[in-house]
Amino acid sequence: MSVLRIDASIQGPRSASSELADLAEKEFTAVRPDTTFVRRHLGTEPLPSDAWATAIGANFTPEESRTDAQRTASQLARTVAAELRDADAAILALPLYNWGVSQHVKIWVDLVLAGAESSAERLLDGKPTIVLTTRGGGYGPGTPREGWDHNTAYLRRIVADVWGADLTLIERELTLAGVNPAMDPFLETAELLKKAAHEAAVVAGRDVAARH
Repeated sequence: MSVLRIDASIQGPRSASSELADLAEKEFTAVRPDTTFVRRHLGTEPLPSDAWATAIGANFTPEESRTDAQRTASQLARTVAAELRDADAAILALPLYNWGVSQHVKIWVDLVLAGAESSAERLLDGKPTIVLTTRGGGYGPGTPREGWDHNTAYLRRIVADVWGADLTLIERELTLAGVNPAMDPFLETAELLKKAAHEAAVVAGRDVAARH
């Protein structure tokens, strides 16, 4: 089977979201060692920022009249859409940045939508998909940043509602505790949240693999 893995962190080896995805992938391959992974790292190899607008322009331009840039962008859009369409399952590590999805993720989503057969195409229809999202601070009820998380609901809307995935969402907060001294009072809570998220990623990887 084929699993699409998308990472989007700019933190390299310190990435909390990629760490969760690694746990899910490790458990997945332990159950299904025959799995083939298709990988795309939006953080280290970002998609061109102008590709979406160019691909949209191509969609409204007859093939024979398209520029080379439009043909390249259109092909890239079809490729990223096909990666979702062709996958049997997906592991998506998509952290919150600046209270929302990162520019890398938004460009990817926009390109996928441009490359789909239609805006209604359910590219992950019924496919088990693990979304792992992380937040440096706390955004829960009663916190100063309650309501500032504009990432998680968006990911649910796109991955589950638009693309039709059988979604498992795993969240981890307070990842900056131990990095930002101002968050030292939350170290104990952060460790508990980290442990819970890691356990959830392991279980999700095992459960998704067992479905096939």
